[in-house]
Amino acid sequence: MEKHHTTAPGAPPADPRAVRRAAWAGLVGTALEQYDFVIYGTASALIFSELFFPNVSATVGMLASFSTYAVGFAARPLGGLFFSRYGDRLGRKWILVTTLLLMGGSTLAIGLLPTYGQVGVLAPILLLICRMGQGFGAGAEQSGGATLLTETAATGRRGRLSSLVMAGAALGTALGAVAWILAQRLPDDALMSWGWRLIFASSLLVTVVAMVIRRKLTESPVFQELKEQRERPASPVKEVLTHGRRPMLLVLFMNVGISAQSYTYQVFMASYLVSTVGVAKDFVPEVLLLGAICGGFAAIGFGTLSDRFGRRPVYSLILTALVLLPTPTFIALNTGSKAAITVAIVIGFVLACQGAVGVQMSYFPELFGNRYRYAGVTLGREFSSVVGGGVAPLICTALVSAFAGSWVPVAVYMSLITAVSLIAVRLSPETRDRDLNIAADATGTTVAVPVREAATDGDDEHVARRPAPDAGREVPR
Repeated sequence: MEKHHTTAPGAPPADPRAVRRAAWAGLVGTALEQYDFVIYGTASALIFSELFFPNVSATVGMLASFSTYAVGFAARPLGGLFFSRYGDRLGRKWILVTTLLLMGGSTLAIGLLPTYGQVGVLAPILLLICRMGQGFGAGAEQSGGATLLTETAATGRRGRLSSLVMAGAALGTALGAVAWILAQRLPDDALMSWGWRLIFASSLLVTVVAMVIRRKLTESPVFQELKEQRERPASPVKEVLTHGRRPMLLVLFMNVGISAQSYTYQVFMASYLVSTVGVAKDFVPEVLLLGAICGGFAAIGFGTLSDRFGRRPVYSLILTALVLLPTPTFIALNTGSKAAITVAIVIGFVLACQGAVGVQMSYFPELFGNRYRYAGVTLGREFSSVVGGGVAPLICTALVSAFAGSWVPVAVYMSLITAVSLIAVRLSPETRDRDLNIAADATGTTVAVPVREAATDGDDEHVARRPAPDAGREVPR
């Protein structure tokens, strides 16, 4: 199959400097997001039940700790709804700057919180608020980075370049694992008093680096063309719900299984290995570090393969493997062998945590037309993250507790929810090398409504005098 490295018909050539800036911005920003979530998830699995929920049983404390983790995912679609209104109107760049500040600030605040022993029930309430801030900011982060990179890269290279967003996620996971490895070298009393706070405060360094890079970003060529032609939609979310429901629902179901498996590997299995299998706590960050490193290379590899063979077949292959993977994974974990555990976790990271999502970074934006691409990707991914990744550690912990410590219900849950995503991708179209400057979705839906645009970057709106680019063109559904 021939590879193409040109831009879409009628599109300006990709600016190499803009591509590099977008790549670094997506990589570093997503690294911060993942770093924030990983250090929080690891803290939830290892110490938060003692710091913020000490007056309950170990199981209830773990459930409460994972509940605060899930709240972050519940806030993500709210952030997605809020920022989607502006990402397709004001541009991708400034939304990415805003979400960065919100995520970094919330993580830093967690490191400054009092514990239950200091202020009682106020401590978990404040933790919950900070966690919601993290999730609200993350609600448009990965989708924004993926949209910007996909719209900036040359045709034929979108899969590889957009996968750098997930290489950033792998970097964030690796940094989070390193932070915990170093912190666990402290005496237990030092770790529980100030060591964990230092981990959360360290996110300030990543935030500053990401901010410097993102302030130098230029807007994507697709958005610049919309702006010049005065075709920016007044209400992208409304247009998604009116015209883009089918691709949005496809994104939702294509991601729900991946999200569930990803955060099961990253969060639940950390607590399972410690509380059920009985491995040492300091082994968990080490195996997560190795998994993240391998996952980062896998994201780029699978993204490149999707440029060569297509998004749909590569994504389908990964999902098929993930439907079959949970049972062998738990068999390996329960051997207690460090080698077997390491292999199982690394495979999970390669396929679920980074590999599949590396393909998503170009696949999902290509499903949408240019008028509401940012909003469509964000809403589909973030709502699926709630019912997938957000509640997965909570559901898995509850299943193990309800079935007397058995891992079988967890494996069945992981396989079934991933099967949903596999069915969804089989119902989805191929999108590789699709023209991103048209209003039609890849599913065949056309936007045949009058274009509404903002007269300024504020809220004053008027109806444009010209139809949408694809208005009146018959496209089969």
